[in-house]
Amino acid sequence: MPEQEQDQGQKQGALRRIFQLIPGILLCGAVTVISLGIQAAEERVFDHPYIEALVVAILLGMAVRTAWEPSARWRSGIAFSAKQLLEVAVMLLGASISFAAIVASGGLLIGAIAVTVVIMLAVSYGLSRMLGLKTKLAILIACGNSICGNSAIAAVAPVIEADGDDIASSISFTAILGVLMVLGLPLLIPLLKLTATQYGILAGLTVYAVPQVLAATVPAGIVSTQIGTLVKLVRVLMLGPIVIGLSLLVARRRKAGAASEGTSKAASISPFKLVPWFIIGFLVLAALRSFQLVPDIAIAPVTKTAAILTVVSMAALGLGVDVRVLSTVGGRVTAAVTLSLLLLLALSIGLVHFFK
Repeated sequence: MPEQEQDQGQKQGALRRIFQLIPGILLCGAVTVISLGIQAAEERVFDHPYIEALVVAILLGMAVRTAWEPSARWRSGIAFSAKQLLEVAVMLLGASISFAAIVASGGLLIGAIAVTVVIMLAVSYGLSRMLGLKTKLAILIACGNSICGNSAIAAVAPVIEADGDDIASSISFTAILGVLMVLGLPLLIPLLKLTATQYGILAGLTVYAVPQVLAATVPAGIVSTQIGTLVKLVRVLMLGPIVIGLSLLVARRRKAGAASEGTSKAASISPFKLVPWFIIGFLVLAALRSFQLVPDIAIAPVTKTAAILTVVSMAALGLGVDVRVLSTVGGRVTAAVTLSLLLLLALSIGLVHFFK
C-alpha cells in the first residue's frame, strides 16, 4: 500500500507540473498563431514574407512583455517553451542533415572554428580584465561570448566557483544581445552579399546558442540553417575541453596555493553539461539520416514541426525579454559583452570570405 500511495503521489505531482505549463504554452501558441497569420498575409500581398513569423513572434512577445509582466501562473510554460521546445526543434533538425555535409566542409572550416573560439576566449578575457572586471567574471563573459552564451556560463560557473552575482551579471545582458543578433544578423546578407554557405558560417560563429542559430538562419533557407547548425555544434563541442581544462587549472591552483581551509572541492563534471541532450539527439538523428535510416518522406513533416516549434519558442523568448533590464546591468559588464560580440562579428565576417 505505501508503494502504491507513493506511485500515485508521483503521478499526481507529474500531472500537476504538466497543468502548470499549459497557460504559458497556450500564450506562446496564441502569439505564434498571430505571427503565422501575419506572415501568411505578407505572402498573399507581397508574394514573399519580408518579416518572417519567427521575427514577428519575437517582436510581438517583447511588446506584450513590455506592456504586461506575466505572473507565476504563466512563467513556467513560457520558460518551457523558450528552452525545451526549442531544444526539441534543434534535435529534430538533425534528421535533415547528413554527416556528408560535415565531411564536405573539410578540415579547414573545422580548424577555423576552433581558432576563432580560442582567439575570442583570449580577447574577451583580456578586454574584460582591461575594463576592471574580476577574474572569474571575465572568464564567464569570455566563455559565454566565445562558445554558447548562457549554457557555457552555466557549465563553467561551478567549475571556477563563481558566485551568484558574477553569474547574474554575466548572463543578464545575454538574452537581449541574443535577440538582437537573431533579428539583425539576416540584414547582413544583402549588405555583405553573402552566399547561403557564408551566412550559415557567420551565424554559426557569432550567435550565442544553438537554438538561436536555427532562428537566425531559417529566413535565409535550409542550406544556411544546416551549415549554421553544424558550425555552431562544432563550436559548442569545444566547451568540453574548455571546462575540463579550467577544472584542472583550478585544482592545480588550489593545491599549489595550499589553502588553509580545504572546504571547496573541485566541481564534478557531468557529461550532459558538456554535451546537452538535444545535441546528442541531433547527432543521433544525423547519423540515422547518414545511414539512410530516416526515410525521405519523413523529412518534410519533421522539418515543418521543427519550424513551428521554433516560432513558438521565439514567442516565448520575446515574452521573457524585459528591455528594462538594460538599466540594471553594470556599465563595464555591458561594455565587455558588447565589445566582445562586435569583435567576434568582425573576425567572423573576415573569415567567411574564405568560404564561397
